[in-house]
Amino acid sequence: MNMPRITLVAALAVSQILGWGTTYEMPAVFGRAMAADLGLANEMAFAGLTVMMLTMAFLGPWTGRMITRHGASRVLAMGSILMAAGLTMLALSTGLLTYALAWLILGAGGSFALTVPAFAAVVEREGREARRAIGILMIFTGLSSAVCWPLLTLAGEAFGWRGALFAAAAVQLVVALPIHLALGRIAITRSDEDRAADAVEPLALSRRMATSAFLLIALSTSLASLMTFGLSPQLLHILELSGATPALALQLGSLRAVFGITARAFDLVLGKHSSPVTTGLAGTAMLTGSTLLLIFSSGTPSSLLLFTALYGFGSGVTTLARATLPLSFFSASRFARQSARLSLPQNLANALAPVLMTAVIDRAGIHAGLFLATAFAATGFVAILALAAIARQGRRDSEPATVSPSP
Repeated sequence: MNMPRITLVAALAVSQILGWGTTYEMPAVFGRAMAADLGLANEMAFAGLTVMMLTMAFLGPWTGRMITRHGASRVLAMGSILMAAGLTMLALSTGLLTYALAWLILGAGGSFALTVPAFAAVVEREGREARRAIGILMIFTGLSSAVCWPLLTLAGEAFGWRGALFAAAAVQLVVALPIHLALGRIAITRSDEDRAADAVEPLALSRRMATSAFLLIALSTSLASLMTFGLSPQLLHILELSGATPALALQLGSLRAVFGITARAFDLVLGKHSSPVTTGLAGTAMLTGSTLLLIFSSGTPSSLLLFTALYGFGSGVTTLARATLPLSFFSASRFARQSARLSLPQNLANALAPVLMTAVIDRAGIHAGLFLATAFAATGFVAILALAAIARQGRRDSEPATVSPSP
C-alpha cells in the first residue's frame, strides 16, 4: 500500500474505533450506572442500543443517497457532529424521554459515520480494488472495545459517566470530525482506465439476476447477523450451560474475539486467491458447524475450544463477506447505495437478534436456541450457494464493459 492508502485506512480506523467504541460499545461500561442514576431498569438502559440500531437501519437507504450526492467525506463529517450531539444529550439526560432521544440522535450519527460511509470512502478512492483496504480497516475496527473500554473506564473514574460522555462528545468534534473533513484531500493516484472501470459491472447480470443477487446478499448477511449478534451476548451463558466452568467460559469468550480478528487477517493474506463468495461460504459453514458441534458434543474443554474457534473464525469472515459481497455483484460506483440499502435488513437483524435469542434460550432451553442458530447459519450458507451459481452464470455471459440493469 502506498502512503495515501495507508493514510486513508489509518484515518478511518481511528474514526471507526472512536465511533463504535464511544457509542455501541459504551453501555458495557456505563449502562448500569446510567440506569441507576436515571431510575431506569437495566434492560431499558441497554435498549438504547436497539434504538440506535433500528434508527441506523431505517436511515440506511437515505444515507446511500446522501453519499452518492455529497460524497462520503461530508456524510461522515455530519455523522461526527450528530454523534457529538447524541453523546452530549446522553450526558444531560434526566429520564427515559431524554435518554431515548439521545439514542435516536446517536442512531442518526451512526448511520452517517459508521461502517457504510467509511467503506464508501474507501471505494470512492480505490474502486473495485477496495477489498484489501476494507479488510484492513475491519481488523482495526474490531479493536474498538479493547481500545475504548479502558479509556471510558478511566474517564468514568475521574469524571463520572456524565463527564466521560462529555469527553467522548468532545473527541468526536476534535478528533473524528477533522479526520472526516480531511478525507476529501486524500487523493489516491489512479489511471483513467481504473476510474472508468468503477462504472463497469463485474458480472453480466440480467435485471432478474441482479435483483435475485441483491435479495440473496440481504438474506445471507441478515441471517448471519441474526446468529452472531444473537449468540454473542449470550456466549458466556451458553458455554456454562454446555459444561464450561465460569473461569473457562470467560477464557473462551475472550479467545472468540482473537479468533475473529485472526480470521479477517487470514482472509486478507489470501488476497486474490479468495473471493467474498468463497469467504461467505467458508464463514457460514464454520458457523453451522460450530453450533452443531455444541449440540452433539459432550461438553469437554477440547470440544468447547473447538466450538469457540469455529464460531470466532466464522463470525470474523462472515463480517468481512458482508462488507465486500456487493463489490462482487455490483459496480464500485454503486457500492455506497447498494451497501446502504443492505444495511436496512442487516441492522434490523442486529437489533432483533439479542432479544430473540435470549427469549428462545430462556423459555425453550439451550438446545432450542442452538438449533435456531444452526438454522440461520445453514440457510445463509444455502443462500450464498445460490449467489455462487448466479456469479458463475454472470461470468459465463459477461462481455467487456457490460453494464447490468439496476435491481
